[in-house]
Parts: sequence; structure tokens; C-alpha cells
Amino acid sequence: MLDISMFREHSDVIRADHDRRGMTQESIDEVIRLDEEWRKARYDADQLRKARNEAARGIAEAKKSGDSTAADAILAEVADIGAQIDELAERSDGCLAQRDALRMRIPNILHAEVPIGEDDQKNTLHSMHGEKAELGFEPRNHNDLIEMNGWVDQARGAKVAGSRFYFMQGDLARLEMALQQYGADFLRGRDYTLVQPPLMMNREAYEGVTDLADFETVMYGIEPDKYYLIATSEHPLTAMRMDEIIEPSELPIRLVGVSACFRREVGAHGLSDRGIWRVHQFTKVEQIVICHPDDSWGHHEELLGNAVDLWDSLGLHYRVVNICTGDMGTVAARKYDLEAWLPGAGDYKEVVSCSNCTDYQANRLRMRYRTTEGNEAVHTLNSTAIATSRALVAILEQNQLEDGRVSIPEVLRPYMGGQESLESLR
Repeated sequence: MLDISMFREHSDVIRADHDRRGMTQESIDEVIRLDEEWRKARYDADQLRKARNEAARGIAEAKKSGDSTAADAILAEVADIGAQIDELAERSDGCLAQRDALRMRIPNILHAEVPIGEDDQKNTLHSMHGEKAELGFEPRNHNDLIEMNGWVDQARGAKVAGSRFYFMQGDLARLEMALQQYGADFLRGRDYTLVQPPLMMNREAYEGVTDLADFETVMYGIEPDKYYLIATSEHPLTAMRMDEIIEPSELPIRLVGVSACFRREVGAHGLSDRGIWRVHQFTKVEQIVICHPDDSWGHHEELLGNAVDLWDSLGLHYRVVNICTGDMGTVAARKYDLEAWLPGAGDYKEVVSCSNCTDYQANRLRMRYRTTEGNEAVHTLNSTAIATSRALVAILEQNQLEDGRVSIPEVLRPYMGGQESLESLR
């Protein structure tokens, strides 16, 4: 969330950002009003405490001098101060809770170069990578490829867990594990520390990294323990330093997380109901950077560069787009997406999301670094490296052969025992 000082000293910046997003400003006004009421209630309570302390000294002096009448008079004057202080404390607590609950919903300040647009159709092209493969035959979509080769059993997955769950098997399962290992090795080679995070988080930690009011609908809750299955390793890896003061010598912190991820995906009916593109459980290799605020935009380009180099090494065709205001969400200040070309679908689809969240998550997590002038919020950044199910779809569709076999990207062949193509189970 935005630091409260932004509302007190730079509300014009927040208002201008809301204008860019096409949002109304009532929430900003309400945060400012509640903050003023909170500060006034605290000030009034402090004045009453001072008056009570002065009265206590007056009563003591009166009793010492033997003037019980004066002592009783002072006592009568302050008899209800305690109740007034309690009332003000209740009012200030209520204002603070309402203020911060509302502040959690107000989005981050966007980078000046974020394009303006109402939805994803207004995202702009950043760069193109690789060449569209000339297959020389009518391409199959990934659904047809996995069915004809027996690599995914969705019917039995649905039988034991429900729709959009599946059993992956044979060489496709081996390729999925190869992608995990390759992605982790690639980033370890760039000084990212490999971390396997917990697959569940408590509500407080989750509220620190995302807007639960929006995101909770796509998450799986664990009852009665009040945990959430993680939707991405970004969330636990960012939250792992919550409530900590980080020494500047530790920055930047570079992490690569590998984990299962769980989401209540509810995409459009049709091809997304089949195959492994939009599913409830998948594996993701994720990049995380926690850094000094002055360095975060450089690290944003670093994360994008890592993703580009990784996907270039797979030999796949894709594009990078700048996400516009209407497609941005609450947490990120700027975001790039990598969209892979899917010949079978005849369209580009998102495979990587790369975001700079500036101090927005750090403020929610109370995560700071030490300075000589006090503690300041760090900046947090995240980027997909490989969401394996979507990477598999891109490989299947771009590397398919006319007979239904699929060529394995060269960089993954060492992880597959030197094998050059996926073998069918049919």
C-alpha cells in the first residue's frame, strides 16, 4: 500500500494517478478524512492525559497542604477524563482500521511510461523475439497433441480432483521436470539463490503481498486452519522478510523459487476448458528481487532480461508487451508480459509477467532497510521465469512435427538423456 505520507504530503500525485487509471477519487478523500480524524482523536486524548496528570499533581499538592476541599474540587473536575480518553481511543482505533483497510485497496503509483488504455487491447509492443516457425502443414493445438500422444489424462484427473486437474505422464512429465531444473539452473548461474517455499500462507502474510479483496476469489483456502494455498512462489518469497529490518549490505536479495501453484482459474469456455493452458495446479519458476529503492528500475530491466534470455535459449517465438493502465492491477507500478506465439491457437498468449511493485508490498509487510536517518521501505520486484504448463504448450505447438511428434529444445536435451523428441505413449 502507499505510505500514509503520500496522502498527507503528495495527494496530488495519487489523484493524478487515479485520473490516468480512470478512477474516481472518493477513496483518496476518505483516507485523508479518516487520517485527520485519527490524528485529532490521538491529539485530544494526549491533551486529556496531560490534564489528568496536572490534576493528579494538583490533588497531591492540595492534600499535602491539608486543603481537602481543593483536592475534592479538582477530583470532581477530572472525574470523567478516563471515560473520555477511552472513548477517544476507541474512535482513533476505528478510524485507523478503516483508514488502512481503505488504503490497502488504493493502487500503486504507476510509472510515467505505462501506456494509457482501458483493457489488454491497449497494451503496447515492446519487442519481438525469434521467428515464427514455418511448419509446412496445418498446425495442431496443444490439446490435440497431448490427446493423440497420451501425455495428459484429464478424464482421470477430473475423476479424482475435478475439472482442470490432470495426470501428466511419459515424456511430457519428464520435459516438465527438465524445465524446472533448467530454469533454476539458469538463474542460479546469475547469482539467484534457489528457494523452495512453503505451499501455504497465513492471511496476514498474504495480505502483505496482494489485494486479497480481488485475489481471494482465485485462491484455495484451507479450513479450519485459515491458510491459503499459494498462487505463485512470488507471494511467500516476498513475504519471507516481513516485519524485518534488512541491513543495506544484504541488498539486493535475489531469489529463484520453484513451487507448485494453485488457482481457481475461471477462463473462457472453449479451448481453455481442455488441455493444460488454464488449470488449477501448475509449477512455476519465479524470480524475486528485494532491493534499495534507487536501484529498482534497473532491477526491473534485469528481470526482464533474464526472462528474455531464458526464453530465447528455448528457441521459441514470442513478443514482449507493455501493460497499460486498465490491465495493470493494484500492486505493480509497471509490468511487462511475454506472450508466446501458439500456432494451433493462432494467437499470442501470456507466459511471463514481470513487475516492479516499488514499496507497495514492503509497506504492507512492514519490510524495511536500515539507514542512518531511520528505516525506509525496500522495493520488491517479481517475474515469472517459467510457468511450466504454459511453456510446455508453447513448445508443443511451436516444435510440433507433421506426424504428431514434438522436437525437444536443444538446451533441454541434456536433462532428457540426449533425447531429441518426445515419444508417444499411444
